[in-house]
This record gives sequence, structure tokens and C-alpha cells, in this order.
Amino acid sequence: MTDDATRKTDAPKPAPVPKPSALAPKPGAPSPSAVKPTVAAARPAAVTERDRSAELAAAAAFGRVAEDTTVFVRTGDTERAVGQYPDATAEAALEYFARKYLDLVDAAALLEERLSAGASGDSIRQSAQKQTEALAEAHVVGDLEALRTRLTEIEAKAKEVSIAQQKAHLEARDEGLRARTAIVEEAEAIAGTDPARIQWKNSGARMIELFENWKHLQATTPRLPRATDQELWGRFSKARNTFDRHRREYFANLDKRNAEGKRIKEKLVAEAEALSTSTDWRETGAKYRALMDRWKAAPRAGRKDDDALWARFRAAQDVFYAARQKENEALDAEFAENLVVKEALLAEAQALLPVTDLARDKEKLRAIQEKWEDAGRVPRADVSRMENGLRAVEQAFADAEDARWKATDPEKQARTSGALAQLEEAIADLEADLAKAQASGDAKRIAKAQEALDARRAWFETLSRTAEELG
Repeated sequence: MTDDATRKTDAPKPAPVPKPSALAPKPGAPSPSAVKPTVAAARPAAVTERDRSAELAAAAAFGRVAEDTTVFVRTGDTERAVGQYPDATAEAALEYFARKYLDLVDAAALLEERLSAGASGDSIRQSAQKQTEALAEAHVVGDLEALRTRLTEIEAKAKEVSIAQQKAHLEARDEGLRARTAIVEEAEAIAGTDPARIQWKNSGARMIELFENWKHLQATTPRLPRATDQELWGRFSKARNTFDRHRREYFANLDKRNAEGKRIKEKLVAEAEALSTSTDWRETGAKYRALMDRWKAAPRAGRKDDDALWARFRAAQDVFYAARQKENEALDAEFAENLVVKEALLAEAQALLPVTDLARDKEKLRAIQEKWEDAGRVPRADVSRMENGLRAVEQAFADAEDARWKATDPEKQARTSGALAQLEEAIADLEADLAKAQASGDAKRIAKAQEALDARRAWFETLSRTAEELG
């Protein structure tokens, strides 16, 4: 039941008081006792079904019926006519107008229920005020002062609720403003990120999430002032547009770079595949290293294309290096016999140390060197070990010859003594290296450390003998 319906049904203007003849029922019309007010039909079922006899009696106590069937309602020490109910008993007439009073009571109760349910306090206040004003001319019988007091209390309570609602509304609006501002600022921060450093997938998902959050705030928080709302939405929209524009530009440029990278790497792959059958091992190996440097410097070609091109590039390299490895293994097998010869020659050269007869031993060393050259190449893994071993022997002879040449120079004798001291330190270090090598169990490392130590010891003995001769 609406407030307007209540006013129209329950508060008709009573002036002038109708004559009894005017209210007499027409032929065929229902009797007044059978007539029910329209407002009663609008009352909730729970209200119309309960027993209200006590309430009707209490309301009827505030009225009386005159001899001419005019019904009066008493308000304080005064009374006023509210209408007539002809051809009915006084009790029926009072009950009729008492029921109309209870309709007003129900309307007040409905305002209380709506206020408790969270309806607009300002709307309830206005309705209570209008109902209070209508009491002055209401065609009802009942405790109008009590109802006026109740409506006044409802109006006061509604005013308090309205103030609280307005405060809550402002707080919710401020919170909505803060939330929207935070969304805008985050969107602007994302849009302002360097396109070269931004993570497009995560940032794009976050921008979508921010837009959904904005729509949720629009639906669940009070509207902002128009100017504020437009200003924030303008900033948010600009940030989203900037982000989308940067993303389009980034991926457009990325497509260009990928296309250029694909073109360059396809050329590198073609060169690599053309070299894969070459048997010029040294030069082609250098070319492959140069191709690798160019590959690293080239732009990416897109993940799928880049992976496919790299697989072709590596496959071409593998063909070349596999062929070279096979060739080297064959050569190493061929040179294995040469290694046996050179190991024997190296042992023979090392046996000449320390040098006792420089002229005689140099002849022997020269013969060993000739045989060394005639022996040919050794496997790659043994080249350094063999060359270093012979070089150490040759260095010992050179030092011995130099010492003999300088034998008559006192200053050279002093230098020989200094060289002996340095050799002693070097031998101590080499002995420590040999011990470490032996502890590791690495045969090649042990052999290398032993050869270096033997060479220094031989050199030391040669210089020692020279120093004795000088002394």
C-alpha cells in the first residue's frame, strides 16, 4: 500500500457533512455494513486475518454517534464530525470509522517496517510528515493524538536515519573515489612503462582486471560528482588507449625485427649448410666460429622460426665437426706409432742430463733432434707433452752452454749462484705440483709434472757443475 493511496483513500475532505438522505442506500445497492474500505484490501494478509476486535474497541472509544447518525471523533477536549453512516447501528458506524483509523495505524507501521528494512530515511520522513498533516481532516475514529505522536517519532527517527545514511553515502562515495583513483593511477603506471621492458601478457591481463574492477565500483558504490567521474574516466580511458597503442606498436616492430632476423638467419643457415661438406678443417672451423658470432648478433626470428633455423644451423655444424672428428681419430690412430718412437727419443734426450761433456752431448742431442723430425706427427693429445719435454732438454743444453761461455766472468758466477737459488725454489714448487698430481691420480698430469721436475733438476745439476768449475 503506497503513501499516496493511503492519503487518497483514508483522508477525504468531510465538508460539508452529508445529509442522512444522501447516504441512504439505493435500491439494489449493498447495505453500509457490507461495504469495506478500499484501503482494507491493500493491507497485508497478515493484518486483515488477525483478530483486531480489541483494537477496534479501543479506537471506537474515541468517537460517538449523534441522533442524526453523524459520527464524531474526540481529540483532547474537542471533537469534530467525520461523516455519517445511515441505516446502521451506532456500533456499526463507529466500527466502520475505527477500521479506517486502523488503516492509518497500519500505514504508520508500514513506514516503521520500511525504515527498519533500510529504506530511504528522507523518503520515510516525508511520508510520515504527510500522514501527520492528513490527520487533521482524516475521516476516522481513533486515538489521533497517539497516532500523531507515533508519526512524529517515526519522522524524527527517519531524520536520524537519513543523516546516518547520508554520512554512509558520503563515506562510500569517498571510498569509491579512492578506489577509482587507485585504479587510474595503476593503469597510468602500466601505460607509462617502457614498452621494451613491459611484460605484455601479464600487464594486458591486469588492465582487463582493472577495467572489471572499475565496472564493479560503478555498480556497487555511489555515483561521483559528474566532473570528478568524467575526469577520472578520461584519465583511465587515456591510459588504456595508450597501453593498447604501445602494445600494437611494439608487436608491429617486433614482427619487423623477427622478419629481419629470419632473413639474416636463413642466410647464415645457407652458408653453414654449404660449408658442412668442406674438408679444409682449419679454415672452415674458423668460418663456423665467425658464423656463430654473426648468429648471436642477429635479431631473433620469432620463437618458432628461431628454433627451426637454429636446428638447421646446428645440424650443418654437426655434419662438419663429425667429419673432422672422424678424420682426426683416423690420424691419431695413424700417428700412434710415431708417438712410440718420439717417447723413446725423448727418454734418450733426457738421459743426457745433466750435461757432463757439452761438446759430446750436443752431438748426441743433434742426432736425436734429426730423428725427432723424421719420426713425424703424434696424436693431438700428446703434442704439447712431447714438444715441451724436448724443449726442456734443449733449454738445459742452452743454459749449460751459456754458463760455460760465461765461466770466466765473476759477475756471471754470481748470477749463476742466483740462478741456482731460483732453480732450487722452482724445483721445490715442482715437487709440490708432482705430489698434487699423484694425489689426483691423473696419469697425464703426473707425467707432465714429472717431466718438468726432471728438466729443472737436470738444469740445476748442470749449473751446479758449472759453478764448481768456475769456483
